[in-house]
Amino acid sequence: MLQKIIEITAETLGAEAESITENTSFTEDLHADSLDLFELAMALEEEFGVEIPSEDLEKITTVGAAAAYLEENK
Repeated sequence: MLQKIIEITAETLGAEAESITENTSFTEDLHADSLDLFELAMALEEEFGVEIPSEDLEKITTVGAAAAYLEENK
């Protein structure tokens, strides 16, 4: 699951997948703004069949946090 999240993150945010790790911050390391995060959430929802409410989205700040959230809510 983590590798798929990394691939989706790289594609959505225009980053190199090789540079993304579990500890990569969407905003600090990948410079994502709120629109980028919304697009990423939509891509993750579509891929994993999970709905991510906006109040939860604010808590998901790293790739690892996204993986943990999706694992818990699938």
